[in-house]
Amino acid sequence: MQQDALIWLSILLLGSLFNGIQGDDNNPPTEVKRCSGGKPFPLEVRVHGCTVPPCNVVKGTDAVFEIDFAVDKFITNMTTKVWATTLGFITVPYELPADVAAVCPNLMYGAYCPLYPTEDVTYLFTFPVGEYPEIGVKIEIYLIDQDSDTATCFICDIKVKKGSGANKVYELNYLA
Repeated sequence: MQQDALIWLSILLLGSLFNGIQGDDNNPPTEVKRCSGGKPFPLEVRVHGCTVPPCNVVKGTDAVFEIDFAVDKFITNMTTKVWATTLGFITVPYELPADVAAVCPNLMYGAYCPLYPTEDVTYLFTFPVGEYPEIGVKIEIYLIDQDSDTATCFICDIKVKKGSGANKVYELNYLA
């Protein structure tokens, strides 16, 4: 009888282990590229709704990125910087609102700054997609620390799309 209990306990433990290894099926990893110059690369990036770029993003909405990264030094503050390249040669900084650019308040799972060497965290980056032409864009996302050092960097190709129009509200003014 005791042997049967041990077998069932072993099966339950193995089942739990394999279930934990399965990962988050809702937001699987996205295939992003390394930045040039040997900058630190994230442990994993998940762009919601996209596993293989170019990732379709809708004008006037937010694209959601979960960025897992590890730090190699003591960090008290971090900022997100984005560079956008289109037509293969036009590169411009993509200005972010201060609350979006701030990394520390947007860390997930109870993490907060300061960060200590070897600590790995997840940053929820809510990327505002402006009213831009419907084109392909290469975006480089840098997380920059208080010393202007790059904590992590990656490249993701996106395709700006027009929304379905389902979220638009039209008002008709018959008195005008």
